[in-house]
Amino acid sequence: MLKVIKIGGNVVDNREVLESFLDDLVKLEGPCVLVHGGGKVATEISKALGIETKMIDGRRVTDERTLDVVTMVYAGLVNKKIAASLQGRGMNAFGLCGADGGAITSGRRSAGAIDYGFVGDPILELTGVSTLSMLIERGYMPVIAPITHDGKGTLLNTNADTVARTVAVALSSVYEVELIYCFEMAGVMAHIDDPASLISHIDPAHYAELRADGTVSGGMIPKIDNAFDAVRNGVKSVVICGCDAICKENCGGTRITL
Repeated sequence: MLKVIKIGGNVVDNREVLESFLDDLVKLEGPCVLVHGGGKVATEISKALGIETKMIDGRRVTDERTLDVVTMVYAGLVNKKIAASLQGRGMNAFGLCGADGGAITSGRRSAGAIDYGFVGDPILELTGVSTLSMLIERGYMPVIAPITHDGKGTLLNTNADTVARTVAVALSSVYEVELIYCFEMAGVMAHIDDPASLISHIDPAHYAELRADGTVSGGMIPKIDNAFDAVRNGVKSVVICGCDAICKENCGGTRITL
């Protein structure tokens, strides 16, 4: 089974946690694709360059100067550090973003009540399955940064959870795929400060209840939405779990099912 694994920005930001995760990642059997978030480095570099960071509801507004920064950081610094760390562990990693080999094409999000700027929503039908499968079949681990392109020469900042879902669904036409969202917690929690409150399984009816009572909110909503979209569109299984659990035979976490 092909594993598409996404790590969040909080994992990328913590060197010790990231290194431990990569130690575990190279021990996994079978092919993997790694999708990573951006972390806080882009905000720090923007500040150093005198570029104001604008966030709305936790989402970065990406104007032209900010696009330059996130491209340099996500598709450059972060991506290449992860690829180099994997190479150092004997894994033949191939770092890329959505523009490389036409891996992920997006449409620029229309400006509604809020204009997020150069932000893209992936177009599933235009995902470069042949590019990614070629790398996988030749023994590489694709390491994908959340920068995509519109097919007309423009780069777009893109949600990494959505990139992972798009890649997983697209590759499910070729492989049996498991999508794993890894982050700093053990999974979806009923009480965020209580490790014993892990929710082991969420189906659509349960999800509606968790949203209605506020248990699931903020950034967890698009993550779970992406998870349901994946299982509805050919991905064999989806789990949201801690980044320290991927090597376990049963990684625990929260299973998303229909």
